[in-house]
Amino acid sequence: MQNLQWYPGHMAKTRRLIEENLKMIDVVVEILDARIPFSGRNPNFDDIIRNKPRLLVLNKSDLADKSRTDIWIKWYAENGLGVIPISCATGAGLNTVLNEARKLVQDKIDREKEKGRNRTLRLMMVGIPNVGKSSLINRLIGKASTKTGDRPGVTRGKQWLRIKGDAELLDTPGILPPKFEDQEVAKRLAYTGAIKDEIMNTELLAYSLCDYLRDNYNSEVCARYKIDTIDDLKGYEILEKIGKKRGFMISGGEVDMERAANMVLDELRGAKIGNITLETPEDIEEDKEI
Repeated sequence: MQNLQWYPGHMAKTRRLIEENLKMIDVVVEILDARIPFSGRNPNFDDIIRNKPRLLVLNKSDLADKSRTDIWIKWYAENGLGVIPISCATGAGLNTVLNEARKLVQDKIDREKEKGRNRTLRLMMVGIPNVGKSSLINRLIGKASTKTGDRPGVTRGKQWLRIKGDAELLDTPGILPPKFEDQEVAKRLAYTGAIKDEIMNTELLAYSLCDYLRDNYNSEVCARYKIDTIDDLKGYEILEKIGKKRGFMISGGEVDMERAANMVLDELRGAKIGNITLETPEDIEEDKEI
């Protein structure tokens, strides 16, 4: 995998946007992809947000491995952060987002009430590209007022939006870190589509993904692609076998590996292989030791 680093101008602008508006915010809602609950966090957010109350929302939980989602919720709780698993696609957990955010600043709300003032709960939505921020916002306000898409980087600029009741939120564009010190993190982001496919070598990415699936979701792969076993195969051999099963053949009797790679990545992202989470807390500890 190539060493990925960048810092597009809109991401630098987004950082300034967050920093400039943070003083007006009660709670920061950080939205994560439930399939990458750690790698999907921008580590710079800790420096930017600092001590502001924060709620983590694991979106796309309907695509993730529930047993692993439970492990991550426990892990974050032990590290002092509340987490809510939700799905913008199914609506699961959406009703708890505002309630949990409000609990984080309930003391402040109560003090305002004692003074005869009803305080508007002000939220800021942050997250990396393609985690479903706009979809969550549309669900919360009950209409499609922000642009959504399945490609990273759709939201642009600063948007204050009124939510039903006594809350409003500031939407911000998705922001990636300027570079990835850990290439395993970069790969997990690419698996889920947070990094655009156009800048990746999708074949190499699919080889690596197949290695991971062999070790963690072996039976799901075999069932999806009607393969007897992949136990002793390397990633590229698994992908080749999948390509043959799907009839992705080109001249000379060879497998169209690029087509197979794109299909496997698409089927992972659509949960057609199964409900898959691409990391555990143990994986993260192992990455730090490498």
